[in-house]
Amino acid sequence: MSCAEPLYRLPIDALRLPLIGRLLKARYGRLIVQLPLFLAAALLIYDGFAGEQLASRNLATVGAWVHYRGLVILALLLAGNLFCMGCPFTLPRTLAKRLAGGGKRFPRPLRNKWPAIGGLFLIFWLYEVTDMWASPMLTAWAIVAYFVASFALELLFRESPFCKYVCPLGAFNFAYSALSPLQIGVRDPKTCQTCIGKECINGSYSAQPVILVEESGARPPVRHDSRGVLGCGTLLYAPQVKSNMDCTFCLDCARACPHDNVILGVRSPLRELQTPRALPKRWDVSFLLVALAFMGIVNAFGMVPPVYALLREMALALGTDAEWLLLLILFFAGSVALPALLGLGAAWLANALTGKRSRPRLLRDTFAAFAPAFVPIGAGIWAAHYGFHFAIGALVIVPLFHNFLLDHGVTIFGTQVNWQLGAIGSAEQFAVVQVILLISGYLLSLILARRIAVREYGVTRAQLAFLPYALLFLALLLAAFFIFSQPMEMRGTAELDGLFH
Repeated sequence: MSCAEPLYRLPIDALRLPLIGRLLKARYGRLIVQLPLFLAAALLIYDGFAGEQLASRNLATVGAWVHYRGLVILALLLAGNLFCMGCPFTLPRTLAKRLAGGGKRFPRPLRNKWPAIGGLFLIFWLYEVTDMWASPMLTAWAIVAYFVASFALELLFRESPFCKYVCPLGAFNFAYSALSPLQIGVRDPKTCQTCIGKECINGSYSAQPVILVEESGARPPVRHDSRGVLGCGTLLYAPQVKSNMDCTFCLDCARACPHDNVILGVRSPLRELQTPRALPKRWDVSFLLVALAFMGIVNAFGMVPPVYALLREMALALGTDAEWLLLLILFFAGSVALPALLGLGAAWLANALTGKRSRPRLLRDTFAAFAPAFVPIGAGIWAAHYGFHFAIGALVIVPLFHNFLLDHGVTIFGTQVNWQLGAIGSAEQFAVVQVILLISGYLLSLILARRIAVREYGVTRAQLAFLPYALLFLALLLAAFFIFSQPMEMRGTAELDGLFH
């Protein structure tokens, strides 16, 4: 396996920082992060099945649909894919891999992002059509399904197809970890060229002890045994990592490397998005980046009053009141058809205005080149939406957990505590934050699109290529402003004041 030079140097290694670096790189460093989230998931499942089936009084619905969604956006923007690093669904991975042995590769037609894109669409549609946000039991079943799917796919296949190809939450995290200030890299690419074991990708685990000795004898022998780690689950070779796409931040590559050559480098948050070879020019990856911005609009639109008027008009026009069908049409149009048509239309128009012929390959290249510019505005939309729900209902988890303990005979603060916790800010206050998030994402997308246009078309034609994307981003911004100016359903956290006394 060849070792290419990295696209850019990552001079600061977070794994060398005092205390936190040692903790992250420790043998059980990831487990320390995973166990709290595993216990939280188990708690949500238990309360979802056994607790009161009222969304605002159940840990499953409040924890999953208020706290998880808000915290994941915050983590992605500040540090990257921390939730995949601590993902409890991958805890059975080691057991599954050791039970399965080698396994076979995931089917080639499915080795792409289309299954995850389909999963994202399915989750957002089911969330609305089943009122999952209002059903603790359905939420608990969704968490259980995640555990089962993850374990089964790890058991059957050699790589980690659930994380890389199937998991909708992982695809969301991969896309927006492009804004992360952290990325896996290597200290010295030449060290990787002469490494015989390639442990960062192959792992250092072996059921029977094995000793690898280099022919040159330049380095001491490397021992593989049952105490080793599995290596990169998504088959990323550390010196060839160009982006955070498919990287779960598990740091198994750093733990497996016998030469201490893998780093968690600090970088500019926009570096990945404006580096031409960072993301592959594939339809699936490009469509994921574009569609997520539109999905953010559609997901928020499903929680404001105008959606009900639109659904009534659709019911009259189509002659049916089947809500599942109406929502399916609405979500498909907004989350799949519209980003495909507008994204391809902008790429075609950019080529047409600059005089380039729109052959299929050229159209794909243009679509892929500008796709990263959709990440900032998409992140702004999701942060404005999920941040709103989190700000309004963040502190309600405290009295909710207290009541959960009381129901199970555990008394910490006493039974006569008057809880007045819920929002960390009013809706009016957070509206200012929403405006800042939306405009910041919009401006960053404009800056990226302009730089991409200059790179792809040259300075003289850049303005013409940039124009379709500037108009498309403006349309997304105006749509977001319209939606967030409407009263939004709180989804399980309404009327929090007075619920816990």
